Amino acid sequence: MVNAAIVGLGWWGQVLVNSVQDKSDVIKFTHGATRTKSKAQDFADEKGFTLVDSYEDLLSNDDVDAVVLATPHSKHREQIEAAAAAGKHVFCEKPITLTKADAEASIAACHAAGVQCAVGFNRRFHPSIAEAKKLVDDGAMGTLMHVEGTMCAPNGMFLAKDAWRADKNETPAGGLTPMGVHVIDAYINLFGEIDEVYCQSFRRAVPNDTDDTTSILFRFKNGMSGYMANMLATAPSFRVQAYGLGGSFEIRKPDLSSFEFVPNGDGPITGATGKIEAQSSDFSGFDMVNAELEAFGKACSGGAAYPVPDADVIHGIAVLEAVVKSAATGKPEKVG
Repeated sequence: MVNAAIVGLGWWGQVLVNSVQDKSDVIKFTHGATRTKSKAQDFADEKGFTLVDSYEDLLSNDDVDAVVLATPHSKHREQIEAAAAAGKHVFCEKPITLTKADAEASIAACHAAGVQCAVGFNRRFHPSIAEAKKLVDDGAMGTLMHVEGTMCAPNGMFLAKDAWRADKNETPAGGLTPMGVHVIDAYINLFGEIDEVYCQSFRRAVPNDTDDTTSILFRFKNGMSGYMANMLATAPSFRVQAYGLGGSFEIRKPDLSSFEFVPNGDGPITGATGKIEAQSSDFSGFDMVNAELEAFGKACSGGAAYPVPDADVIHGIAVLEAVVKSAATGKPEKVG
């Protein structure tokens, strides 16, 4: 059993704790630290872990094996490097950092210390993503042509003006860091590296100084095209649909539970080609957050490697940097 400490006990930090506490025989939370201790004390008491005064208190505690970071993105590098120096494994919420250089340094620090560094791309663990990856890897999709995705939530409408997620320095390009990086990681996982991006991002409705409408065009190194939209002022949604010469797949719903593959058929749409049967699956009830934390716990204990490769994490941050730059310049930008 891995004894973990949660760092940051806002909404998402509590989701992370709830996903495994008293449910997992791989990992449990025994300690925690957060910016305003008094706001989280009742939750810590309810969940049975000790809330300490500072991050440094966690790192000096020999009973803590790993830290789980649900903190502002700009703090991640220094927190990861400090944890690695203290010999603690690290699970870091996405994005790991806001620059490729910081991502490389963070991961290198963990390698040098011989500790795990895992990033919270929980969609990687979902059966719908696994089904899509099998279709791509097995060649059922044929030559890949295009992918499009949308991930939205109304959270931007309810952010306090002094919330860190309402700070453009922490969350550039609106929904990119809270949502869009999940879709970008799915693209990298399924289709490989991205060569160029073109982004527009602006604010229309949210009552704080952050963007709420962001759209991005992609060109992949394999030649296919792509598109993604994030909105922070609309109903929750998630959709990824890809097209190839062999067919198309679509993943839908906020919990990714709806999966469908439609083969292309053997003729033009004339009304005489016969019915094309879609292959549909329902994956309701799958707990992505539990799956990622248990995978992290197993990796910390010498089990299977955490299934989000460092190279993919670093490339994803390079894509993030290019997207932010494109939003600022209004021009297509190459991924570094």
